[in-house]
Amino acid sequence: MIRFLFRLLGLFALAAAFILVVYDGTKSIAGNQLYLTSVSTLWGLIHAASLAALKPAISPYAGGILWDPVAVSVLAAPGWVVFGVFGILFMVLGRPKKPLIGYER
Repeated sequence: MIRFLFRLLGLFALAAAFILVVYDGTKSIAGNQLYLTSVSTLWGLIHAASLAALKPAISPYAGGILWDPVAVSVLAAPGWVVFGVFGILFMVLGRPKKPLIGYER
């Protein structure tokens, strides 16, 4: 059951990554320059209050190292890259087990 949920989350994340690639590509073609929608822009469009509450929630841990190099770089990355990485990760975690050939359990 948990493998099914991982595969389902992976498929949703890969679908979101594909939608963002098409969105950024269409915007880039229409504007004659490269547009990349960052994760912070997407998060701000969806729920800006939780994005503002993220820094005070993360920065006390690990002496602030968790916020500045880690969270800032993830928030600045293009959305399709982040969703694609999470989608691939969930698909790998949810893959079915290999059948054992020639062995009995």
